[in-house]
Amino acid sequence: MSSEVPSEGLQLRSTVQAEGMVEVALVRVPIPHPRADEVVVRVEASPINPSDLRVLFAGADVGRARPGVTAELPSVRAPLAPGPLRAAAARVGQAMPAGNEGAGIVVAAGSSAEAQALLGQAVGVTGGEMYSQYRCVKVAQCERLPPGVTPSQGAAWFINPVTALCMLETLRREGHRALVHTAAASNLGQMMVRLCQAEGVPLVNVVRRPEQAETLSALGATHVCDSSQPSFREALAAAIAETQATLAFDAIGGGTLASDILEAMEAAATRLQPGFRRYGTTVHKQVYIYGSLDPGPTQLKRTYGLAWGAGGWLVTTVLERLGAEETARLRARAAAEVTTTFASHYAKEVSLAEMLRPEEISVYGRPATGSKYLVKPNRWLG
Repeated sequence: MSSEVPSEGLQLRSTVQAEGMVEVALVRVPIPHPRADEVVVRVEASPINPSDLRVLFAGADVGRARPGVTAELPSVRAPLAPGPLRAAAARVGQAMPAGNEGAGIVVAAGSSAEAQALLGQAVGVTGGEMYSQYRCVKVAQCERLPPGVTPSQGAAWFINPVTALCMLETLRREGHRALVHTAAASNLGQMMVRLCQAEGVPLVNVVRRPEQAETLSALGATHVCDSSQPSFREALAAAIAETQATLAFDAIGGGTLASDILEAMEAAATRLQPGFRRYGTTVHKQVYIYGSLDPGPTQLKRTYGLAWGAGGWLVTTVLERLGAEETARLRARAAAEVTTTFASHYAKEVSLAEMLRPEEISVYGRPATGSKYLVKPNRWLG
């Protein structure tokens, strides 16, 4: 162990309690010595993603979060409704770490040549527990950041960038030529705009507010449809007809948006296959739901024939199908373009302690475009 590394550090942990509360607290944890194929990373930055919120708060009502009564280290508690409590039954009583990705500096390394080569380097890291001051991880969990790229710039190097790349892999492998993306003004949505421009893939962007449409138009997005406008359905149908998009990735989940997209795709396909067809066109239309900004039921109106599909989509499942070699290629590209194609933007930077302030949770705890936070684990602000 390097002399730079203390024997213990701070880590954020979430515990679902049987009485219907979730407690998120800072705790002290030992920092292990790295084995031959491991390194110790001083975590400098980690984003708060929607998947992290599910671990942190387990579906609790974050608007009712209140500070805990911990004597030494801060904590916060929030109530769980019966439904979320039932869903979290398997983790009751377990203090779970959180934080799926991040970046930092390798401050200690195991004896292997691969580990030693990372000593002193800035790396992106996956594998969970990134809301920690230090993480001991396998070399394989690290991706060296390009020269000059800071951990803050590279903190969100994996989840959104690789998701964007896997969306295009899905498009190609399923034989589509263009796609629709909802909640398109998010960090991921802006990455999709830049990536599709670079790859020559037509993209229809669906947003929920005029200012979001302006953001994407400033990036050069060709097709932007604002669902808050009275003309939304007509604009969506026109954009899909022009691009011939037959694939959609929906981050909303609830409501009728997925159905509206399928209906617009069928209308576009009808232009290519005119005339009466009892079962609709033979053009296959696919919507994948990968998020749940609207947790309500997904409503399918069935106005688009029978050549369609709707289902869930998870990037880790796609990576398993792609295999180790292709995954390594996508990871390397994500890291190489982390300040260009896959650049992320944040509303605010907070320390681990500041993450536990109810006023901050009320912002980052409700996923919305423009409210993404970056955590700085080694900045102590109580």
